Amino acid sequence: MPTIRQVLIAFSTATTLLWANAASAELLRKESASTVKITIDRLETILKERGFTIFARVDHAAGAKSVNQELRPTELLMFGNPQGGTPMMQAEQTMGASLPLRALAWQDAAGKVWLGYDAVTDIATSRGLSKDHPAVVRTAEALKALTDAAVKP
Repeated sequence: MPTIRQVLIAFSTATTLLWANAASAELLRKESASTVKITIDRLETILKERGFTIFARVDHAAGAKSVNQELRPTELLMFGNPQGGTPMMQAEQTMGASLPLRALAWQDAAGKVWLGYDAVTDIATSRGLSKDHPAVVRTAEALKALTDAAVKP
């Protein structure tokens, strides 16, 4: 049986690798014509209409407020669809560490609202999956179309 120290070291190593992969992916950004809330509401509606599962919605500004700190509007949406995710995990099971997908809407210091997400092709290649794999291409194209629709005026 592993010691607590061994478990903590393993957890720390896994966490570091997970964040290193996420940090190496390009954050694709799109300016939104709406507020953060409306942008995430719109994305959530579009995703649900297309059969995606919404796993979580995180209001980071509300979290900051709960500990008496300030943060401009910032919301994260976690979502997925087994039709797209499963083929990527079948090809490279460690893709499961980067799924479900995430999109972040935030208001910058100048008051502009952005919608961003990590490039699926970067995530895939960091895990050893070809950016040309059909499931990666389909997911990247779908994510582009979904987020384009969410930021429209």
